[in-house]
Amino acid sequence: MSGRSPAPGGLTLVEALVNTLDLESGADTLDTPDGRARLGITEAEVAAARVLRESLRATLLAHAGRPPHRPVTPLGELLAGAPLHVAVHPADGSAELVPADGGPLVSRVAAAVAGALVEGTWTRLKACEADTCHWAYYDRSPAGRGRWCSMQVCGARVKMRRYRAKDR
Repeated sequence: MSGRSPAPGGLTLVEALVNTLDLESGADTLDTPDGRARLGITEAEVAAARVLRESLRATLLAHAGRPPHRPVTPLGELLAGAPLHVAVHPADGSAELVPADGGPLVSRVAAAVAGALVEGTWTRLKACEADTCHWAYYDRSPAGRGRWCSMQVCGARVKMRRYRAKDR
């Protein structure tokens, strides 16, 4: 839905996963081979990916100051078992958390979240406030108070509804 530029670093993966479902149309790209291939998952992993996606969406709504869209497994529980290890780069001594066992989706998401925490970008990844959207977007606003994935679509709809409600 959003015309925004993608989230930085590993958050691109998180944003892409959350945005596999269009709430308005019901289209889910996890149902397609191309959609699964973009995330590097098999058809057998789709159910777990959906649970992870909705837990991430609830967390991104919390980043926007909104309650969860529905009951979900807490994200911390899902990421707790993700096998990660510390990789130290010999050239410069920098270190990062990376998936330990070939990169299952939950491990790649856990590594992305850990990296974003270190970079201070994690709480800038949010879910659109519009109830028919909840699309993930990276909030680049100076104050970090963005509310919609697109001001031209979701923001305009909300503002128009408020305006019309005042006229009644």
